[in-house]
Amino acid sequence: MSAAGQGSAGNVIAAVCSLFIPGLGQLVQGRLLKAVVMFVLAGILWIFWMGWIIHLWSIIDAAMFKANN
Repeated sequence: MSAAGQGSAGNVIAAVCSLFIPGLGQLVQGRLLKAVVMFVLAGILWIFWMGWIIHLWSIIDAAMFKANN
């Protein structure tokens, strides 16, 4: 799925996906490496009750993504 830019339907769907699982929105947008990094970082940081930082970053990043076409 290619996102048209901030506020597009694709970015809203990606942000909602990231709300449930950090990095899932990036995966939906086709950014595999960033998705894996966010998922792993959130998992590690949730052990120390700090995972919300990466989780929130994942949501915002998915919503603000603009494809370089």
